[in-house]
Amino acid sequence: MQKKQVKPDSASAQRIAELVSTLNRYRHEYYNLAKPSVSDAVYDRLFDELAALEHKTGIVLSNSPTQTVGYTPVSALRKVKHTTPLLSLDKTKQVDDLISMIAAAPALLMLKLDGLTIKLCYENGVLVEASTRGDGETGEDVTHNVPVFCNVPLKIPNKKRLVITGEGLIHTDDFEQMKDSEDKDIKNARNLAAGSIRLLDPSVCKDRCVYFYAFNVIEGMDTLGVNADSRRWLLEDLDALGFETCPFIRLEKNMSPAEMENKIQHLRSTANIEKLPIDGIVLRYDSISFSKTLGRTGHHYKDGIAFKFEDDMVETVFRSIEWTPNRSGEIAPVALFDPVEIDGCTVSRASLHNLSFIKDLELHPGCRILVSKRNMIIPHIEDNLDRGRYAPSLIPKRCPCCGKATRIYARSGGKGGQVATLHCDNPDCGNQTLRKFVHFVGKKAMDISGISEAILDKFISEGFLTTYQDLYHLDRYRNQIIRIEGFGVKSYEKLQKSINTSRKTTFARYLVAMDIPMIGRTASRALDNYFDSSLDDFEKAATSGFDFTVLPDFGATLSGNIHDWFHMPENLELWRTLRGEFTFENKKESITMENKNSVTYSPFYGCTIVATGKLEHFTRDGINSKIISLGATAGSSVTRKTSYLICGEKPGSKLTKARELGIPVLTEQEFLDMIPA
Repeated sequence: MQKKQVKPDSASAQRIAELVSTLNRYRHEYYNLAKPSVSDAVYDRLFDELAALEHKTGIVLSNSPTQTVGYTPVSALRKVKHTTPLLSLDKTKQVDDLISMIAAAPALLMLKLDGLTIKLCYENGVLVEASTRGDGETGEDVTHNVPVFCNVPLKIPNKKRLVITGEGLIHTDDFEQMKDSEDKDIKNARNLAAGSIRLLDPSVCKDRCVYFYAFNVIEGMDTLGVNADSRRWLLEDLDALGFETCPFIRLEKNMSPAEMENKIQHLRSTANIEKLPIDGIVLRYDSISFSKTLGRTGHHYKDGIAFKFEDDMVETVFRSIEWTPNRSGEIAPVALFDPVEIDGCTVSRASLHNLSFIKDLELHPGCRILVSKRNMIIPHIEDNLDRGRYAPSLIPKRCPCCGKATRIYARSGGKGGQVATLHCDNPDCGNQTLRKFVHFVGKKAMDISGISEAILDKFISEGFLTTYQDLYHLDRYRNQIIRIEGFGVKSYEKLQKSINTSRKTTFARYLVAMDIPMIGRTASRALDNYFDSSLDDFEKAATSGFDFTVLPDFGATLSGNIHDWFHMPENLELWRTLRGEFTFENKKESITMENKNSVTYSPFYGCTIVATGKLEHFTRDGINSKIISLGATAGSSVTRKTSYLICGEKPGSKLTKARELGIPVLTEQEFLDMIPA
């Protein structure tokens, strides 16, 4: 009669893993090195102990010496549809975001293992399918390779359906050994692990030392014990079934930044000791029922967040540079390279900033480059892996737009160096002209809706537009415009209505439309408030050497930009003549007699307030308007002069700076509650 299997415990599972590791080492010494370190009797005794434990517990690891596994290659990787989407988590580089999350409920702080996410499905205690995460909805079948992993249980005593996810990886010490071998060209451990797991031939994967670490249970949670609502206990139950699990620490609610930093450092030390490749830390709520109440987006679950140590770097091939003149005449370089996926997005372009940056990288077509998304947002080329062949031919001698000769300008850069940029000095360059018109009609400037970049380009090429004033006299070309393909009478009338609506404008919009370097919505509103909407007073100040650094957040460079712009005769002429096309209204943010008393007694009167992060009730322009209406100054950066910081979701570095300076931090609701009724 067959002996009934008993429920395994962590000690039994650990002993099985130890025996498998020891016996495999002995087998290697005997068969491959011909230098056995133990007698046959010792080997046989340990082998029998392992076989008995496997029979008793029902746990059989993929690399157990008791198994004779047949490696069957496949012709292609079958697609696997995930019943439960394997979505990612939102990402951050700010410890403050972890602090904010832990305030809601206890959570697990786990290592973010750097490999390939895999889903394992068990039926009746036997592994029946293994698949990659893929795009979260559909992955690839890699069941044929899992038996050659170093530590995956092929049989477990849990007889009901069980679906778990984890990371397939290669330990850092194993990777270093393989990297040093002469017959392998290996770039990094993550790519090697991902490539090995997706190989068609298991016999090749077998030599790659791939391990699996579980970090979540997708199905079968009610079969693993009484603590099914706790991720912590589920992971510990998996450990008892023979799985190696991702190292974690359970955190209670409310932690200080220092405490969180200590926990992160502890996990990083664990990863270093256990030779685990990582690229961050994951925080996820312990309670599964609480997690379900938070829902998800199309991209990630909302019950956790990934804290990144540094930006991911992906290797690709540089192809060429696209050069585009902007409205100031500088010709901006953009790198074009083979598409790669970073943080779930396909990237094929990145700014190259200037000529100095290009030269320092020693770029040439066909070179291998490392690309990241800095702060997980902006694509950036980090390095060139094939240096020594810089190609000056990448720099055009003529403007790609107008064909006129280009000129290299040099200016002082950081640390006493020089920064070189490429320019087109032709003031009539079509691209410069187009970009200036695009800015002028934009939402933050004159806000002329219904006039796209394509329409502006057509009107410029037809000669309808040479100056901004021409926009307000397009009736001279009515007959030609209505005959343009895709236009017609209705489109023309709609455009005219939008143009006429823009004739009623404000000081701030007019100033933004002038395109003075560094003068955007925030700076224009500050000037609007300081000069009480008087264009004449502002012009007088700009042409008479007024020191604009007396305004909050106005530095010497910004002040100089205003003076330089107004000292150019053509700009002063534009400023004065274009005004005749408009009627200027009082700024909406001005303090009226009706609310003057409430504003005066507002706690924000005379303060400088900065808003950061995503707000629930306001857009960025909306919150700045509200701040100004309360008699305060809307700041753009946190300094010692900042009175309050209004903090929304994902606040970033401004919150950190505010805390360092001891500046009061308000939630959006706290800000609203302090406003007088």
